[in-house]
Amino acid sequence: MTNSSGSRPKHLSSSPFALPVEQVIDVFEVDDRVSHDLYGLGKVTKIDSHAVTVDFGEQSVRIKPPFAKLHHL
Repeated sequence: MTNSSGSRPKHLSSSPFALPVEQVIDVFEVDDRVSHDLYGLGKVTKIDSHAVTVDFGEQSVRIKPPFAKLHHL
């Protein structure tokens, strides 16, 4: 929910609702060694504005953010 200026209203300390958690998106560079929960070990080969391409040996896979299953080694 946002107010008329486009920002979120102030979170009150007495609120019974948890403060929204902002999602942190990992930053990858070309040649980074990575591990994917489904594909295994790989190496970042390409980065564009909407995804990273990772070479897993037998296949290259384009993975979009938020990279939930992709981890730096």
